Amino acid sequence: MLLILGALTALIWANLDAESYHHVVHMVIWDHAPFGEAELAADGSVIARKLTLHYLVNDMLMAFFFAVAAKEVWEAVILKDGSLRGRKAATPLFATLGGMAGPVAVYLGLALVFGSETFDAVKNGWAVPTATDIAFSYLVGRLVFGAGHPAVRFLLLLAIADDAAGLIILAVFYPTGELAPEWLLLSLGAALAVFVLFNALPRRLDRHRQMRPNSTRVREGLSFWPYLLAGCISWYGFMRAGIHPALGLLPVIPAIPHADRAFGIFNAAEEYLSDLLNKIEHALKHPVEIILFFFGLMNAGVEFSAMSAPTWLVLAGLLIGKPLGITLFGSFGASILRLGLPEGMRRIDLLVVGCVASIGFTVSLFIASVAFQGGAVQDAAKMGALFSFAGALLAISAGRICRVRKVRI
Repeated sequence: MLLILGALTALIWANLDAESYHHVVHMVIWDHAPFGEAELAADGSVIARKLTLHYLVNDMLMAFFFAVAAKEVWEAVILKDGSLRGRKAATPLFATLGGMAGPVAVYLGLALVFGSETFDAVKNGWAVPTATDIAFSYLVGRLVFGAGHPAVRFLLLLAIADDAAGLIILAVFYPTGELAPEWLLLSLGAALAVFVLFNALPRRLDRHRQMRPNSTRVREGLSFWPYLLAGCISWYGFMRAGIHPALGLLPVIPAIPHADRAFGIFNAAEEYLSDLLNKIEHALKHPVEIILFFFGLMNAGVEFSAMSAPTWLVLAGLLIGKPLGITLFGSFGASILRLGLPEGMRRIDLLVVGCVASIGFTVSLFIASVAFQGGAVQDAAKMGALFSFAGALLAISAGRICRVRKVRI
């Protein structure tokens, strides 16, 4: 709700007084800072950096949002009963592949139909419609299917895998400057050092000691501080490497002591786990919600006059490409490859899941802000990401047409 409030505030503000909106968004907090937006020379070298409000939110604070998503992905993959392990995750992962290929095909295909000039202007934004907004998709999925329907779990797996792929796309295809991969050694070194000193070593010293005094002392005495320091170092390494720094906390996530078992993605039962990784996630819950308000405020301020070809391309990629890709690839995986579907889920439910997953909002906005330089094309693409809320109406309609039977807990 805070994200929606921020986005609506930005839309109203930008359409009433665009000049004051952009003045606040790009307000300089710290000139000639050691980090921030780079001012480049003719040869591409960095002359100076300035910390703006937009950079603070998008490149620094949003790192905590991506860290929370990455934590769920990490546990789902690494833990023995994680939901992205083994055969049970095969069909959702296959559907995720379709949910990314479909939007790209529709986006680039229609761009070619619009002509070479439009194609050249928008081709770098091919990844904008590949995203699925976890929070809103989950909310709409529960409304359409009911909280106890197996399709909701399927949808969550798909959305998490989709965002994991989105993180890889951001890192590989949308560098923030000239790549300097040697700086990633700093990030890797910070993650490795904090893992060895504050995770692996205390556990090794506690072997055959039931009370685990060293691990307990580290957890209670130092808490999250060593990992926060390592996160700051890792973030700086990503920034200097030319990879989007919002991903900078990701290498540190596997270094934090985690639970022995997974209850499921974003499961409420995680609140009662005492491992440091879950404690950090739940401590970040409310701050991240506030960060998402400011993310909406910083990125959704688009004038309605900005609507143009990129708007409809992003929207078509999400509202047409997503459902088609998820339905086709999901059906192929479930039937042809015989990977199956969760018990109680019909094949027609894949179409409804695809409609729910077409809500791109948060990550689509984020990718649009890095795929295009500020200006008319970026604003038009952002408008398409905002309008993807129409996916909720599409999903509700599809649910009724396909006669989805709600399953409550």
